[in-house]
Amino acid sequence: MFQDMSKALDQSMSPFKELVDIQTKMLEQLTQQQMACTKACIDATMQQTQALQECSSAEQLVELQKAYASQLEASLTVANENNLKALADAQASVEKLAQDSFEAFASKP
Repeated sequence: MFQDMSKALDQSMSPFKELVDIQTKMLEQLTQQQMACTKACIDATMQQTQALQECSSAEQLVELQKAYASQLEASLTVANENNLKALADAQASVEKLAQDSFEAFASKP
């Protein structure tokens, strides 16, 4: 009887465990992407700082600033796209999990 109750509890907790796994995976992806974006921004800033030391005219300064802004924009755009994809994947997984759980519940006599 205890084994039956344990098995029933494991089965009923299965969707919750899957939900935790989905959220964990999503948060891991978001964290990795944020770290990569932060690293790209720091690298761009360091490159910009080094390039500014060699700048000898206002025109060069303006071009360096444009290149720096473009590099930061590209990094942020990639991070944004990856974040939205991770969130959309997690949403789709949660919706599928919910649908499967409702169908399993509805099919029980």
